[in-house]
Amino acid sequence: MTDLYLASTTVSFHRSWSCVLFDLDGTIVDSAPGIISRMKTTLANVGAVVPSDESLLRWVGPPLLDSFRDFADMDPLQSQLALTEYRRQVAIEGAEVGTAVFPGVAGLLARISEAGIPIGLATSKPESQANTILDHFGLSQYFTVVTGASEDEVRSSKADVVGEALRRLTAAGVDTSRTVLVGDRLHDIEGAAAHGIPTILVEWGYGSPAEATGALAVVHSIDALSNLITG
Repeated sequence: MTDLYLASTTVSFHRSWSCVLFDLDGTIVDSAPGIISRMKTTLANVGAVVPSDESLLRWVGPPLLDSFRDFADMDPLQSQLALTEYRRQVAIEGAEVGTAVFPGVAGLLARISEAGIPIGLATSKPESQANTILDHFGLSQYFTVVTGASEDEVRSSKADVVGEALRRLTAAGVDTSRTVLVGDRLHDIEGAAAHGIPTILVEWGYGSPAEATGALAVVHSIDALSNLITG
């Protein structure tokens, strides 16, 4: 198996990016153990059915309100109550618990930064949690902007998060004309595409091969991703 394959021939392929946006869960950090553990406690506490760990893996990445709706058949009020309980669990444990940086990612971020390419974070995780995780692992230094979901969930869709990240980057004087997003799930691809941005999908995350539709490329290693971004 090669380290890379092009998943789309309809998107112009650049090796000279003016900016890189990264997803967090499943791309920079392996947060599934912590999220799944807290999700099981949350669902039990609100009286919902607790699926298997394998089933809960698909909850990792998309906005949690969407997951409560789509995977637990909750109505808006039930979803909001479950989200409040989940955040209570995060506050008790800490967002960094059950989370680890994927091997090689810290070095990759350092190389991109050294190459003079601005980096932004665009995650559906609440922004406060994203900052906590990046600070905990010493990665905040590499990011020009960190953008996540707002605490009130008004900004939670990937498209909205990407749009806000682009706005902040532009305000910081960053050229966003040749931006690429690095993610691991279909919602990353769709959220970036809403702004005309291509996505490189990483295979070490939580997505399935079927989710690669629409991606510019799929990479199987940090080296392959580094080559696509820094040349």
